[in-house]
Amino acid sequence: MMKKDKRFQRIYPNGKMSGIEIIVDTETGVNYLFAQAGYAGSLAPLLDKDGKPVITKFEEE
Repeated sequence: MMKKDKRFQRIYPNGKMSGIEIIVDTETGVNYLFAQAGYAGSLAPLLDKDGKPVITKFEEE
């Protein structure tokens, strides 16, 4: 799916000063939602309908 050259990868960047991003930890596959507005921000794991973390699987090279 994605190349594993960085631990964290932005897979959905949106906006510069305010917006929402989805960031993936390439070692664990866990997806995080990062929301920011100006100088404030918040980070939380993305959860599926069962309350489990959303995991992205990476292909081994």
